[in-house]
Amino acid sequence: MDSGNGTKALVRSRNNRMVAGVCGGLAEYFGADVTLLRLLVAVITLLTGGAGALAYLAAWLIIPEQGEKVSIAENLVTKNQQSPSS
Repeated sequence: MDSGNGTKALVRSRNNRMVAGVCGGLAEYFGADVTLLRLLVAVITLLTGGAGALAYLAAWLIIPEQGEKVSIAENLVTKNQQSPSS
């Protein structure tokens, strides 16, 4: 995705998603086939006993969704900083 100033930005895809759009966004960013990326994530998950799934979840939290400026993780951090401490 073009960030508006001519540079590409890594974002989770809204159109090319099966779960959270991470593989779709990576495929669009790198110009790769989304099916191959999904297969790669599945194989890595099976071979590492779940580390691939953890990496996918981390990417889901860190990479902002297409059309958004901030990620889920950044939203959580910002909310915690703004809430009054008891």
